[in-house]
Amino acid sequence: MKLESLPGSSGYLDLYPERKMSYFKNSYVLGLTVVAGIGGLLFGYDTGVISGALLYIKDDFEVVKQSSFLQETIVSMALVGAIIGAAVGGWINDAYGRKKATLIADVVFAVGSIVMAAAPDPYVLILGRLLVGLGVGVASVTAPVYIAEASPSEIRGGLVSTNVLMITGGQFLSYLVNLAFTEVPGTWRWMLGVSCVPAIIQFSFMLFLPESPRWLFRKNERSKAIAVLSKIYDIARLDDEIDYLTAQAEEEDQKRSDVRWMDVFKSKEIRFAFLAGAGLQAFQQFTGINTVMYYSPTIVQMAGFESNQLALLLSLIVAALNAAGTILGIYLIDHFGRTKLALTSLSGVFVSLLILSGAFFFESSSSTSEIYGWIAIIGLALYIGSFSPGMGPVPWTVNSEIYPEAYRGTCGGMSATVNWIANLIVAQSFLSLVEAVGTGATFLILAGVTVAAFVFVIIFVPETQGLTFEEVEKIWKERAWGRDPAAESLLEQGSESKYTGLIV
Repeated sequence: MKLESLPGSSGYLDLYPERKMSYFKNSYVLGLTVVAGIGGLLFGYDTGVISGALLYIKDDFEVVKQSSFLQETIVSMALVGAIIGAAVGGWINDAYGRKKATLIADVVFAVGSIVMAAAPDPYVLILGRLLVGLGVGVASVTAPVYIAEASPSEIRGGLVSTNVLMITGGQFLSYLVNLAFTEVPGTWRWMLGVSCVPAIIQFSFMLFLPESPRWLFRKNERSKAIAVLSKIYDIARLDDEIDYLTAQAEEEDQKRSDVRWMDVFKSKEIRFAFLAGAGLQAFQQFTGINTVMYYSPTIVQMAGFESNQLALLLSLIVAALNAAGTILGIYLIDHFGRTKLALTSLSGVFVSLLILSGAFFFESSSSTSEIYGWIAIIGLALYIGSFSPGMGPVPWTVNSEIYPEAYRGTCGGMSATVNWIANLIVAQSFLSLVEAVGTGATFLILAGVTVAAFVFVIIFVPETQGLTFEEVEKIWKERAWGRDPAAESLLEQGSESKYTGLIV
């Protein structure tokens, strides 16, 4: 059987164009995506809120104001929790399902939010940040996989990117909340405490949503999986999808044992896939995005704007650009392609980092620094405008679709862990690096990393636009072992009987 006759493949949809799904054709899929994407909102809100809250935490705790290390620790302790959460999140997803993993993440996040709001000192605050990070880490693994497994392949990229839109929307919301509470007693406590609200909302809605149909098939809960699929696909396509997933489940049962993280490195094709996925996640962070999001108010103040409220207002504009760029990315990712979008994004990021670097270099050596402050703000806006449509959604989308079924939870968790480790390194080192070499030199270093990221995408990341999970799996087999026409012919002949009902 040829891959183009499989449900969801580009060839299949050419044969049956009337079965092609659009973003707004099925309200059930859209609703499921939005609710699952609240996990991204939690991720984004926590990323953004701490940047504004830190300005007021320093006012309340003198020991924090006097220590860059303690400031970095308050920011980065959530990342330590996220590393742990992402590492165990893959296992939780595979063992207990995407739905239960989401519910667990919501409970932990809500508890952490309350601890932060009530913290009597910086050290209890750091504990709350750790708990929030655990919840965010599990959610960061779960939401993209849950959305991808419930999405028709032709709109999978856009729907998974909706999770990234929720991340950027969460960041924008956090700046609105920061600005709203600037004149309220207990400013930073309100900023951090209200983050439990979206967690409670997601928990409530998630109780009424189903488990991922692919996970249900893996666990031999066929009737439940069919009930979910019947709400996603019309009758004409439903039978094909059921036959296809049944065949895939049988194949997985024959070759699969419980996957452990060491198994990822024993298979050549899985190593290739993990290198591409984890590399994208690492470069997403090392090109500086969360330096900008965590410290944008601080960067604005470094550029010469001393007022806390003005810094937050300008950062709100940056966050709005981030959300707007992600909306553009949702359209482009399924029309322009993943790799082209990433490369275009990185090109803009490189230019903007050079502008930021130059602005800070000249600002430090000039007596008339106001003009360079505004150039830095323009560079900041250009950075977000370049990053958000491409390197924002592409790593999460690619990681949700490049791993075989048996490895998806494990590899997704491992690659998300890489993202959080890289995030931690950047957050924990940025202010110290600025103190050591200067702001201009710091942004110049990030520009150099962006060049390395550009080369990496060209060499290691394949285009997965519009492909089924199985077509993507075939790419890794070809990269690992090369093309073998004879073996492919035998494989197709051996598989023909399984898919007779799908061939016209």
